[in-house]
This record gives sequence, structure tokens and C-alpha cells, in this order.
Amino acid sequence: MSSHPTAGRVAMVSEHASPLAELGGPDAGGQNVYVAQLAAQLTRRGHEVVVYTRRDDPRLPDRVVTPEGVRVVHVPAGPPAPLPKDELLPYIPDFAAWLADEWSVEPPDVVHAHFWMSGLAAVTGARALGVPVVQTYHALGTVKRRYQGTADTSPPERVTVETAVGRECGGIIATCQDEVAELVAMGLPRRNIHVVPCGVDPQRFAPVAGARGTGSARRRLLTVGRMVPRKGFDRAIRALADVPDAELLVAGGPEPALLFAEPEAERLWALAEEYGVADRVTLLGGVSRDRMPRLMSGADLVVSVPRYEPFGIVPVEAMACRTPVVATAVGGQLDTVVDGVTGVLVPTDEDHDLGATLRGLLDDPARLARFGAAGRRRVLTRYTWDRVADGVTGVYGAVSRVPSLSGAVR
Repeated sequence: MSSHPTAGRVAMVSEHASPLAELGGPDAGGQNVYVAQLAAQLTRRGHEVVVYTRRDDPRLPDRVVTPEGVRVVHVPAGPPAPLPKDELLPYIPDFAAWLADEWSVEPPDVVHAHFWMSGLAAVTGARALGVPVVQTYHALGTVKRRYQGTADTSPPERVTVETAVGRECGGIIATCQDEVAELVAMGLPRRNIHVVPCGVDPQRFAPVAGARGTGSARRRLLTVGRMVPRKGFDRAIRALADVPDAELLVAGGPEPALLFAEPEAERLWALAEEYGVADRVTLLGGVSRDRMPRLMSGADLVVSVPRYEPFGIVPVEAMACRTPVVATAVGGQLDTVVDGVTGVLVPTDEDHDLGATLRGLLDDPARLARFGAAGRRRVLTRYTWDRVADGVTGVYGAVSRVPSLSGAVR
């Protein structure tokens, strides 16, 4: 990092979620987008941002500069191959030692860690240098354990480490009020917790005229996310049986040619056959972010019914495209979706008649239009990356002695 006299030097640590990664893989999702977009926004404000992520391919260069000017460093920690994030903990000490060496030469003004293992690497690497660390968890082990039980593949040390990181770092950024309650219940001090939501680019995610086309007379439901059971795609498929004039598009997972090697995709297909809706369900596989605004704009409703969701960027992206949302009343969706204004919140209870909710909305186009317009307005006032960067730099300024970090460098 250079010594620009007015710029803050920001180091971001995102051990498994590279800002360069293609979305849709098992560990590539909202965190990748958050890190990439926030880093780019801070760079546009004049700050110098370096993102440290684990090298998972021997062909990757040591350092890359993105078109926005963000520097991405591939840290050698563990084998240079893709690994599930839940298997990375043994390599975090090496990651932390590498960061300590790097930062001892020219320390950043603030470190922003993303996810719990990044937090462990960050506080360990920064400890001897006295560099303040800000932590964003993106997901919490207590929540995952509660909802997944024995299916939780997190290392058993996760909650203990999360708590220790939260106690050592200078500030914690929670993405929603639900997360604040979880953090306080873990024993972390409320005074150190700041709520800053995730964001969306409203120029990129905007209504696309004529997105629907003329190919289908059916009403269109869309659900989007990683191809994992907790996203609730199965619940949307079951509900479709009670919405006979609608089709359901499922966007997520690997590219279409590889989709049917996915156990979750096979399970969803079998469920669609069982409920007699296979002719009205389309598994799209991974959809690029460039295609997503058109896909969302072409839907009558976006259905986001995960069993739990730390923040959930999909409803915000849908609202930005002026598409109303039906969402489970969990996590960040409690903050982003205003029930009866931008969409409808439904319980996670499987006994709830989701099909009846969907039918009622599809039968009321005027209500859908009102929800869509209100959703777009809500995004523009609360969820732009500019607003997110304002909140994040406010936290940086609270823990750092660098004045420019508490606001924009224009």
C-alpha cells in the first residue's frame, strides 16, 4: 500500500470468499459480492484496499488488481486447491502468520475481517502490531447449529472462536437486528456492535423493460440461491402444487451441464415429480450476475423462503428490480422486507399454506405493482453500496486514529 496522505489503508481478510470468484459454488455467494462491492466502493472514495484470500489454485497470480483498483492477494495457506470452508481451520495459523509478516512491513490503518475464520487470522496477524480489527461474521455458528443440528459441518470450535474474536476486535458489524441479538446472547458487548446492512447496485439491479417476453402465459415465480437444503427450494416446489397457473424457476448451483451431478438438484427433481409439478419447474443452474436483473424483472414474484438467513441479499436485489418478494420471517429478511409494503413475510413453519399466499398475491396485480414500487424506493433509500460504505467507514473511524476513515475521501 502506498502512503497517500489522505487515504485510509484498509486490509480486508476473506479467507474462503474471494471477490474474484464466480458465484454459485457451494461456498461462493453473498459474502463474495459483499467483499467485492464494498472494496470497490471504498477504493472509489480514495481509500487503498487490499483483500487477502486463500490461494485455491496454483495458477493464480500472487497479486491481482481489479478494474476498480482493488488489490487482491492470494495467501498461501493449505493446499492450492478448492476446499470446503469448513475444512480450512487447520490452515488458519499459516494464514495468520503470513498476514503478520506482510503487515509488519507496512501495517494497514484498519483490518476488516469477513467470516469467523478470517477474524481469527486477522486478530492473530494484527495483534503484535496494534492494528485495529473490525469483524463482520456474515453467519454465526450458534444460528447454524440451531437450525442444522447434526447436519452442521462446522468445526466444533466455531462458536468458541467466534466469541473470542468478537471480544478481541475493536468493532463488530452486524448486518441486521436479528444478528445483534445473537451476538449479545453470545456475551459480546452491545456497545461494540454496529448495524450496517448489505447493499445492492441499483443501476445494475434495476427493472428491465420487456424482461418477461412472450414465451409463457403462466405466472412466473423465481427462487434464487446456493443449491443447499436450507435455502428452501423444496418448500417452493411443494407450494407450486397449489398454484396451478404458475411456473417456478430455480436459479442456483453449478452451470446447467453439471447440475444433475448435484445431490440437492436430484432431490428437488424427485420432489417435483412426486408433487406432479415437474413440467412447471425449471432448474436453471448457476445464473451470472449480469443475467440476474433481467431474470428477476421477468418474475411476478421472487420467493425467498430459507429456513434461516443471516442477511439474504436476494430479496434486496429483487426489490431493486421492482419485483415483490415473499420471504420467510427470518434473519435479515425481517429487516429488508416490509410485510404488506414491499412483499409478504411468512413463517418458517412448514404447515403454513405458502401456496395460498402465492395465489392471493398473483390474483392481485395492483397489489403486486404497489409492492414492487415500494421495494425499489426502499432500496434507493437504504441499501445502496454508497450507504453501506458510509456505515462501514463510520465503524472504521470509531476504531482507528486515521481521520479519513470515518468518512468519504472525495
